[in-house]
Amino acid sequence: MPDAVVLDGPSNLGLRPPAVGTVPGCYKLAGALRDQGFLGRIGAGDAGCVTPPRYDRGDWKPGDGVFNAAAMAKYTVQLADRIGKLLDDDKFVVLLGGECSNLLGPALALRRRGRYGVVYLDGHSDFRTVDNDAYVGAAGGEALALVTGRGQDDLTDLEGLKPYVRDTDAVMLGYREDESYLDSLKSAGIPDWSALAVIDNPAAAAAGVLEHLERDDLDGFWVHLDVDILDAEVMPAVDSPDPGGLQHEHLRQLLRPILASPKCVGFDIGIFDPDLDPDGRYAAELTDTLVVVLT
Repeated sequence: MPDAVVLDGPSNLGLRPPAVGTVPGCYKLAGALRDQGFLGRIGAGDAGCVTPPRYDRGDWKPGDGVFNAAAMAKYTVQLADRIGKLLDDDKFVVLLGGECSNLLGPALALRRRGRYGVVYLDGHSDFRTVDNDAYVGAAGGEALALVTGRGQDDLTDLEGLKPYVRDTDAVMLGYREDESYLDSLKSAGIPDWSALAVIDNPAAAAAGVLEHLERDDLDGFWVHLDVDILDAEVMPAVDSPDPGGLQHEHLRQLLRPILASPKCVGFDIGIFDPDLDPDGRYAAELTDTLVVVLT
């Protein structure tokens, strides 16, 4: 693995407000992990922060498309520019979100460079579109659909580079058995492993991912982690906690070989909300897992 750098991407633009008059607290994720000594523990350089635009849904209503889309598009380009420079310097980028729409930044950065895949680790498929639901709104629930070219062009076709990731170059792991958009995911031909499949054999799931993405026609791949892949019992500090998810040890066994692949160029972490972790317990446990898989 090249030298790692940590970049903060503290965007909450793609999530619904947790309550009227509030904003999602996932923008504090980077600070919470830094407070746990994350950079020093993985021996990473500090690549700073790409400051996001203001969270403002205005008078958005269902049917208006993705809210905060203009701000998100601007931020995606800013993230892509910064990540591209780090990749030019042969750095392994660890991007601390944020929420799942942060993946648009690295996806655009990599699409500019060539053909790259994505490993999508999430308790939900994030494959919602106007074709499989009544409306779209929160990009955090649509991120895998967006990076594979499904959705409004002001997010999916920046710089005329749609899709950022081909269906054949994506994999999805960690969804629960009641996943709403599984039929759409399977119709797209995107290989998938449910949470139960990963729990049953994390090493086999990782091997399947690498068999699919360590191909000569791919320049590399990026790994996206939504921490709600973890079971609600061990990670309740997310906007949509669900039972039936992974334990930390499952996630460690899954991630270590994937991140160690010479084809892996970066890793983003999102959705953890420190507002839901008042004593810092879950931040500490998450940081411990991330340190294990990155060292």
